[in-house]
Amino acid sequence: MNRGRGLDSYRRELGVDPVASAGAGGWLDLCCGSGRALIEAAGLVGDVPLVGVDLVDCFAPSAGRVDLLVASLSDWETDGRFDLITCVHGLHYVGDRLGLLARAATWLAEDGLLVADFDAAAVRDPSGQPWGRRLTGALRAAGFDYDSRRRRVSLRGGRDVRLPYAYLGADAAAGPNYTGQEAVHAHYAFVATP
Repeated sequence: MNRGRGLDSYRRELGVDPVASAGAGGWLDLCCGSGRALIEAAGLVGDVPLVGVDLVDCFAPSAGRVDLLVASLSDWETDGRFDLITCVHGLHYVGDRLGLLARAATWLAEDGLLVADFDAAAVRDPSGQPWGRRLTGALRAAGFDYDSRRRRVSLRGGRDVRLPYAYLGADAAAGPNYTGQEAVHAHYAFVATP
């Protein structure tokens, strides 16, 4: 969960320095919680876009340099192109997390970086079994890197991504995930890529 994480926590969790990675295109933080990390970054970066999106309005007070938005990531869109897009322990609660990853890939600048916590075991087939290596292979074929030990997905460079999965729905009663927090399992059918 990401309610009050600051910059140091992001560095440890994601293995990147958000301040160094938020170039002129800025930083988009999905499931930003209180927005504390973005607010801390505002005092350290130049005049670059800093945008946070979360489902719940529990944002820390900010001086106005950070755009904190309340929205569901199921259908939220942006025209921005960011040098950095992050999601710390937020995809665990998103139903169509593969759809969000594909959309987020289009929000990256040409050499931008997307990095997020991602538990591949919570992406299930119609019978409820994890897609496993077939899923991680499809992610890699689409240009993503997946670190199974850290449960982290990343992508360098904006692009259109087509993953061979159709979202069927989510199981909100999945129970705790590897972090100990309640999470959802996302169910997908395998489909031929268009």
